[in-house]
Amino acid sequence: MDGTADVGAAIGREKLMHSLYEAAELEHNLMCTYLYAAFSLKDGSEEELSEREADAVRRWRRAIIDVAIDEMGHLVAVWNITASLGGSPRFGRTNFPLDAGYLPAGVVVKLAPFSESVLQHFVHLERPHGSTEPDGSGFAPELNATRTPRPLRLTPAAFDYETVGIFYETMGANLRAMVESHGESETFCGAPALQLSTTEVDLGGAKVVTDLSSALAAFDAIIVEGEGAPTETADSHYQRFVRIREEFTEMRTANPNFAPAFPSAHNPVLRKPPRPEGRVWIEDPEAVAVVDLANATYGLTLRLLAASYVLPSPSPEKTLYVDVAISLMRALTPLAEHAARLPAGPSNPDCNAGVSFTALREAAALPRVHPPAVSTWSGLRR
Repeated sequence: MDGTADVGAAIGREKLMHSLYEAAELEHNLMCTYLYAAFSLKDGSEEELSEREADAVRRWRRAIIDVAIDEMGHLVAVWNITASLGGSPRFGRTNFPLDAGYLPAGVVVKLAPFSESVLQHFVHLERPHGSTEPDGSGFAPELNATRTPRPLRLTPAAFDYETVGIFYETMGANLRAMVESHGESETFCGAPALQLSTTEVDLGGAKVVTDLSSALAAFDAIIVEGEGAPTETADSHYQRFVRIREEFTEMRTANPNFAPAFPSAHNPVLRKPPRPEGRVWIEDPEAVAVVDLANATYGLTLRLLAASYVLPSPSPEKTLYVDVAISLMRALTPLAEHAARLPAGPSNPDCNAGVSFTALREAAALPRVHPPAVSTWSGLRR
């Protein structure tokens, strides 16, 4: 292959990686916002719900958590595609709330407890292309600027997209173009053994990507599971949120005082923010301790998942890393639910706390360190 072709492949790969890193952050952020809303929901008659209301809220919590688990599967699919292209998957993300323009202006991402407007926001995020579903109240973008780059740039740049589905369709088209220009073997140069499969984790997105067909299938599965297929898909995220919205409306009509969630903080933070607007600084000592432990649990989960992507399959160590990460994710649930029931502190007397999902500045796998030989330690002791 001549030098020009090598440069072209490198540029195409960098642009795809740039989009895949954004896709990983997008799926990751959506997963956290869905979990936050689910954690804020009440549980049973002891929390001022009737038996009928408690039953509905339990179903909503399960449905929203199931959607979040699907998002985790989408995240694994994006990581696998990234690894198949010879890249290192992206495990980090910026902290909540996301600054305007980090994603397209119309995609607003922040932590908020379950409510009518938050539910509408979820419907809007998962809407199919061509849908007129509006965003929820309080989720208007701060800026309406576009970020679509000019064509023919060598440096990768983000582009605008109206829906998540369009974003994945565009990446699929770009990947297809790269294969047409450089071939599948040149494009999919990553080691398949470094990906996650159903051997390590039971998630829909855990399918090894080795060629264009498997990569496009992964993109299509993400679109269909979120928006739904062109024909009706009853189990899509969009339809699941619509059904919750319909039942929530019925419950509110029957009981205008129906309050299914605790008043958890909007965008809780543990450190006093330089920009307090739109954030709640948690001051209550018990809440601080619980949220801090929840965040540390979340951070270690990411570190373990990152470490699993540098270990080839089959590997007992790789399986162990993933198993421990999943166990930590389960352990996060009671901590986050407890945080939603604790006061935020004196500065926000009418507001509860909530897990803030504080992200590590870098969540990549740590270097593998092997213990030095005995003679080396002996020399040091002398």
